[in-house]
Amino acid sequence: MTETSRDTETTSEAADAFDLDRFSRTLIERGPDAVLYAGRDGRIVYWNAGAERIFGFTAADALGQPLDIIIPENLRKRHGEGFDETMRTGKTRYGAGDLLSVPALRKDGARISVEFSIMPVLDEDGHIAGIAAVLRDVSKNFEAMRALRLKIKELSAG
Repeated sequence: MTETSRDTETTSEAADAFDLDRFSRTLIERGPDAVLYAGRDGRIVYWNAGAERIFGFTAADALGQPLDIIIPENLRKRHGEGFDETMRTGKTRYGAGDLLSVPALRKDGARISVEFSIMPVLDEDGHIAGIAAVLRDVSKNFEAMRALRLKIKELSAG
């Protein structure tokens, strides 16, 4: 048997043994990023282990709560208006793959920087049932960039 045919057999066996449901559940439930889902009313319906780690709220704390628990006070009105408009019209200003950067809140009140993408989830009639989001804490990167900008400013002024 040649190396290529052995590789093909191994790949074929792996594909046959691949369980998409188990893979998806593992990725969503135990991945390092926060994965959450909010229904049409803006209340959290799904909150994974990554969300617990990043935001400090357990799933029991977060489920049924409005998204406001992770949105800084000064951004809640704007977020709420955008969310409501998306639910009303079925359209979002953010396309597939757009990465958004915003401040967020942890349970302890600390502000963090997150990057996230959103995906509208459609019901069987094609209407938006809610919004899924994948979020990553990028606070360290944000602080490093802030420090770098300050250093550049200092050097430019000097």
